[in-house]
Amino acid sequence: MSTATLPRRAWVQQIMGLPVSVHVRGDDPDSAEVRAGVEAVFADLRHADAVFSPYRDDSDLNHWARGELEAEAADPAFGEVLTLCERARERTDGWFDPRELPDPRTGTPRFDPSGLVKGWAVQRAAGRLRQLRGRSWCLNAGGDVLVHAEDDHPAWRVGIEHPDDRAGLLHVLERRDGAVATSGTAHRGRHIIDPTTGRPASAVRAVTVTGPQLLWADVYATAAVARGPGCLPWLNTLEGHAALLVSASGLVQVTEPGPAPSA
Repeated sequence: MSTATLPRRAWVQQIMGLPVSVHVRGDDPDSAEVRAGVEAVFADLRHADAVFSPYRDDSDLNHWARGELEAEAADPAFGEVLTLCERARERTDGWFDPRELPDPRTGTPRFDPSGLVKGWAVQRAAGRLRQLRGRSWCLNAGGDVLVHAEDDHPAWRVGIEHPDDRAGLLHVLERRDGAVATSGTAHRGRHIIDPTTGRPASAVRAVTVTGPQLLWADVYATAAVARGPGCLPWLNTLEGHAALLVSASGLVQVTEPGPAPSA
């Protein structure tokens, strides 16, 4: 069945300061079951924002940071994210480190797990879509994408935006399942911190990582930007992942075998 003949429906909401879209293909994509699943995705993401937003004074994260809330008394997911942040720091040899990051409002050093929370929250919320049997779906949160295609449906085509030309694409991937995550300077400037200097990383314009889980694809992309152009050998060691890197000079490099279309 071709993409053109599949019924489809899309929804978009602004959550976590990002456009979040859900695209569904398959029989009756506007059914009550599908609409309930999509709304559950958005509700999960709004809840994650309420718990972990560094911008909201009433978030569990900020209550905890001010010493007003013990981690054990916070939302049940709070301790899970703290554990994942430490695991991410270990997996990336310290290049992903949420400690001592500048507060997005004041610039004061603080603990900020935002670089992990989005991928984690989107991956968890996608569980609602996996319950929609017979439908293919794409969940896109500000350019970080998680997809699933049914066996008799076409693969999804995911464009990798050119960091110097938002209207242009560096590459188009075909994916049946899994994640595509991009970190870099195109949309938020030099916001990723080099943990060895405490200064914004500037040697890489963008890194796109593909893999089975958005949580880790996003973490690895962020760590790669912090690490700089020398990250390619490290990216090559990540089993099940592939990457495309654009240096500050515009040089494009890929891991072996590169972010090729998935089978």
